[in-house]
Amino acid sequence: MARVIPVLVGLFALGIGVAVWLHFQDRPVQRPPEPPAVERAIGSPSFDAARVKLDRLPVKGWDRVTDFSRYRFGEPWSDDVNVEFGRNGCNTRDDILRRDLADVVVRPGTCYAQSGVLHDPYTGQTIAFTRGPITSEAVQIDHLVSLSDAWYKGAREWDDQRRRDFANDPRNLLAVAGQANFDKAFRDAAAWLPPNAAFRCEFVARQIDVKAAYGLWVSRNEKRAMADVLARC
Repeated sequence: MARVIPVLVGLFALGIGVAVWLHFQDRPVQRPPEPPAVERAIGSPSFDAARVKLDRLPVKGWDRVTDFSRYRFGEPWSDDVNVEFGRNGCNTRDDILRRDLADVVVRPGTCYAQSGVLHDPYTGQTIAFTRGPITSEAVQIDHLVSLSDAWYKGAREWDDQRRRDFANDPRNLLAVAGQANFDKAFRDAAAWLPPNAAFRCEFVARQIDVKAAYGLWVSRNEKRAMADVLARC
């Protein structure tokens, strides 16, 4: 009998252990919570292409010979060019106003944009445009890649026709608010971006397209600034 008791106690303890094991097997396993997913910007195909083009642009410093003058790019808004709208009998400024203004009214029998509404991409403002010696300056035409930036990053080596084409190429032109055009001036993306953050991706992508098309280079700081913008596009 003395030998039977330890055996019974052992079997009882084993039975309890099995029951406990079975109980916990039926319960869901408690795992630590998954870390939150990292949000990533989903690039559109156009911005993916801009990133590729940016990687291929040559990187150099500014050309330090300070000899830029506006006349080196020809007469302002010349129609004597080999780009879109060239030789259509209209000056480039009016070509871009007719393209970029909403509700545009053209003076009969002319190329002149008489009035319209600008939804300014640089500031997000809506600006009423009326042609006139005082009112016309409310809307100006900006070179996305400024002429001086182009000059010091490759354009010095071009012939006159290529510089004239560049200055009047619609790919590099945009109707914007006069004050925004003044604020941007000659600056590249390292020194100025549109106050309207919603337009920055397109702004940088268009600058890259122009520089790639014309074989211009970017500075190291400019490339870094462009890449930072595109990383959020």
